[in-house]
Amino acid sequence: MVDLRLISTSQARDCIKNGEFTQEIIAVKPNVAVVLTQSWCPQWASLKKEISHIQDTNIAIWCFIYDMSDIFTDFLVFKEKVLKNDEIPYIRYYRAGKFIDASNYVDLERFLKKMKG
Repeated sequence: MVDLRLISTSQARDCIKNGEFTQEIIAVKPNVAVVLTQSWCPQWASLKKEISHIQDTNIAIWCFIYDMSDIFTDFLVFKEKVLKNDEIPYIRYYRAGKFIDASNYVDLERFLKKMKG
């Protein structure tokens, strides 16, 4: 099963401060996706269900549900102004700890294609 982890408020604060997620997050596996979303997003619920069936130990997926955090406004501004994305879910893809691509909702096939190049 895929490695699905939650980004803590502290880790999200570090991202705001540094302009990018730490290596602790983006280099935990060879292929990493970071999903930034809100709790009410039906597309994230759909994608989360699909990715739960991935059987690849080289993939880690991190998620930050920022409307449930005490830094909602700060993170929303960061996502929209610094990361330049105002849609959800917003997905950032990393390979070997380096940013390679970003998207909003994609189906599972496109998600895996973006993950593995």
